[in-house]
Amino acid sequence: GTPLLTRIAILTMMAAAAHAQDWPQFLGPGRNGVYSGNDLAAKWPPGGPAVVWKKDVGQGFSNPSVAQGRLILFHRVGDKEVVEALDAASGKAIWSFDYPTHYRDDFGFDEGPRAAPTIAGGRVYTFGAEGTLHCLDFATGKKIWSVDTFRQFQVAKGYFGAAGAPLVDGDRVLMNIGGAGAGLAAFDAATGKTLWTVPNQEASYSSPMVATIQGLQHALFFTRSGLVDVDPASGKVRYELPWHARMKASVNAATPIVVDDFVFVSASYGTGAILLQIGANSFKKIWSSDDALTNHYSTSVYKDGILYGFHGRQEEGQSLRSIDFKTGKVRWDVDGFGAGTITLAGDKLLIVRESGELVLAVATPTAFQQISAAKVLPPTVRAYPAIANGRIYIRNEKTLECLNLK
Repeated sequence: GTPLLTRIAILTMMAAAAHAQDWPQFLGPGRNGVYSGNDLAAKWPPGGPAVVWKKDVGQGFSNPSVAQGRLILFHRVGDKEVVEALDAASGKAIWSFDYPTHYRDDFGFDEGPRAAPTIAGGRVYTFGAEGTLHCLDFATGKKIWSVDTFRQFQVAKGYFGAAGAPLVDGDRVLMNIGGAGAGLAAFDAATGKTLWTVPNQEASYSSPMVATIQGLQHALFFTRSGLVDVDPASGKVRYELPWHARMKASVNAATPIVVDDFVFVSASYGTGAILLQIGANSFKKIWSSDDALTNHYSTSVYKDGILYGFHGRQEEGQSLRSIDFKTGKVRWDVDGFGAGTITLAGDKLLIVRESGELVLAVATPTAFQQISAAKVLPPTVRAYPAIANGRIYIRNEKTLECLNLK
């Protein structure tokens, strides 16, 4: 017979495959912007992909998350932050949970939640614009626990509110809280009890990442001041790399990208990108450049030694680029493309432009090759999409739309 561990591994893989096409958190199942289903159409009809359903929504930059046939929507309606479960196929309401919010944006931006919900272990985790972390029952929407992180850990407001999507790592929820008392924190996923904290790490708008590198678990936080590598079990800091702009009014927002034992981080505002090779308790710099791929807010995607992403400041008109991962050499550049988000689906790039245009292109370093494009929503589209079971879920400030990409 097959050894027990192999059988368990096969069963685990089968279970994972059953939900491989879910999009249960920010940047998808692997938190790397990759859709693993192979059910998408090679190109779209002239009118663009068919609209399956659409729904009016409140404020927010939080992208929807999808698991087990349900979509979790996190938005602001009036003076409440609302978490809703919808049927992912029809958009019909299943349950709703809300609580009051008083968030005001100092720059006149959208005042809804920024962070995507995370679905894990039969629970939904949300992090509101004012730093309230909620854990709800996925089946019913009933509150299991909540932590007012701003109050509990003395967090200053920051420029644009709290934005890091909760990272569930086994029985822990890892967060970049940004308080003097707890810059980084782990909470018990079932009870909300604080497990460990790392003080004085200011919050950024980047969501953390966990990866196994050379047999060890690494929690990677791209905080306001740079990259911090933490042992997720103990909270022990392995090393820190200062990586931030000299100007105060700047943000670190893209999520770290991990490939084998390499970690790529990137920011705008003259900060630039850097590639590190990670050891047990240290790192080696491979390259850095402010002219390769500076991500203002959206995270790049990786395929076959190449990164694809947005370069430059959003308000100055970004370009779309591909670069060599190991050297930073620019392979192609589409100047004036404008800002947006990018997702990898097989050998294709799914690009959502802020203008509300959805673009399908080939993921190749030889040249930018657009296959199809369709205007799907009025501007401005800032939230990431979710892609699950052959459908894409896209939202702007007013509408959530489900499109069939099969």
